[in-house]
Amino acid sequence: MTLLRCEDAAFGYEGKTAVRSLNFSVEAGDYIGVAGENGSGKSTLLRGLLGFLPPEAGRVSRAGLGPLDTGYLPQEAAAGRDFPASVYEVVLSGRLGRLGFKPFYSPQDKKAAWENLERLGIAALSRRCFRELSGGQQRRALLARALCAAGKLLLLDEPVAGLDPLVQEEVYALLARINREEGMAIIMVSHEIAGVLRYANRMLHIQRAQCFFGSPQEYRDSPWGRRFLNPGPELPALAGAPPPAPAGGRL
Repeated sequence: MTLLRCEDAAFGYEGKTAVRSLNFSVEAGDYIGVAGENGSGKSTLLRGLLGFLPPEAGRVSRAGLGPLDTGYLPQEAAAGRDFPASVYEVVLSGRLGRLGFKPFYSPQDKKAAWENLERLGIAALSRRCFRELSGGQQRRALLARALCAAGKLLLLDEPVAGLDPLVQEEVYALLARINREEGMAIIMVSHEIAGVLRYANRMLHIQRAQCFFGSPQEYRDSPWGRRFLNPGPELPALAGAPPPAPAGGRL
């Protein structure tokens, strides 16, 4: 089942195009890693896929997604860091979209919050004030909130940033298990390419335009994958239209 499809899509803000020539689809159960240099448009891409930014060109179809099917962890979530809410309240707020006209969270909402607190290993912090947590603990709480919101698709922007290597691996393993056992599609932006490649079934590389979309092995063999996994020569310059996606890429 196709959840989302980009066809020659472009996104930008303040009158400037940040990323263009996007042609790929997201299927149920996909795990897509998104790579690219700093400033290449990765975060803008996620905001466009969420519908926060309308496409400047092309088309984005979300026919396979309902209004409550997507969870999102932004790279910078400054909002709320100084708000005197408990960790439990922050995580539970991931269910806000499901309240509708109801004034209170349901038992199912509260159960989901506790399950995700436990998943991320922060249940013992549930009563702590969110703003008093370390950066890594806040990151885990915000990931738990995103999991509370997600139904079919989870969009993650640098989810392991600020976490120590052991916790990074635990988060990768957790996400892989959710993807495998629950069939939740994941789109993850990360500079930790080696970690993402262990679990992703597709890789997307953008450099202000789509450069690559295909399997992890095809990405390893591509100029962009070789550059990221073995830093050295500069990436090929993008002049005009980007190279087409390899045969393994879905359009």
